Amino acid sequence: MKRAAALLLLAPLLLAQAQGPKPVLVPDVSQRDIQIAYSFTGADLLLFGAIVYPGGRAPAEGEKPAEIVVVVKGPTQSVLVREKEQVAGIWVNTERMRYRSAPSFYAIASSKPIGQLVDQRTRDIYELGVDSLQLSPASGASPEVQKRFDIGLVDLRKRGGLYYEANGAVEITGGVLYRARLNIPARVPVGRFTAETFLIRDGRVLAAAVRPIDIRKSGFERFVARSAERNSVLYGLVAVALSVLFGWGAGAIWRRF
Repeated sequence: MKRAAALLLLAPLLLAQAQGPKPVLVPDVSQRDIQIAYSFTGADLLLFGAIVYPGGRAPAEGEKPAEIVVVVKGPTQSVLVREKEQVAGIWVNTERMRYRSAPSFYAIASSKPIGQLVDQRTRDIYELGVDSLQLSPASGASPEVQKRFDIGLVDLRKRGGLYYEANGAVEITGGVLYRARLNIPARVPVGRFTAETFLIRDGRVLAAAVRPIDIRKSGFERFVARSAERNSVLYGLVAVALSVLFGWGAGAIWRRF
């Protein structure tokens, strides 16, 4: 009985040894600190790296190649989604749903379409694909209502360029080196982003690695944002005073002409 129990405990270790050591990812990004100024129109982010196989060898000829998936995520945020309906010819807000956390930005690039690389369960576990995002609604709505709002939220983010997929955008050279370009839109929020790289073969995730990316405001935009956060009352008073001053000035010029 003791021998059987020992063999049962050692089974996972023996299986891992039988499968042999796994390859390792060495990823990097072209920019780890993106500055947003008044003239910011977006950025091209290059994600690249290498696949290090056991013993430093390259994949043997005829061996099934590994595939690469790269995911860039923005910081999570609370989101309120409202549903509009046309009543008597007027669009009005009807139902609404609040999400405790949803990625402010999500972009995925892959060497092949995700559906050809992994099954739906694996996609849901690693959030591989816009349709596999694990959103967190704050209300206990029915599954049908929640699904409707999930689709609406994703559609809004897609139209704003904040959620998108780029199938086939990852180039793999010699089975070892890879690279992909993802666009960071001008409307991207600030904060700590992550660039996750996944190595996939035979429908399984063999390795994963993460690199951080900081996106922040610079120059006058940074000064305004920090002032609003640290001195909200003073910032509000100055904003009102400037509005009154500009309004009075515009009126004076209009009366003169």
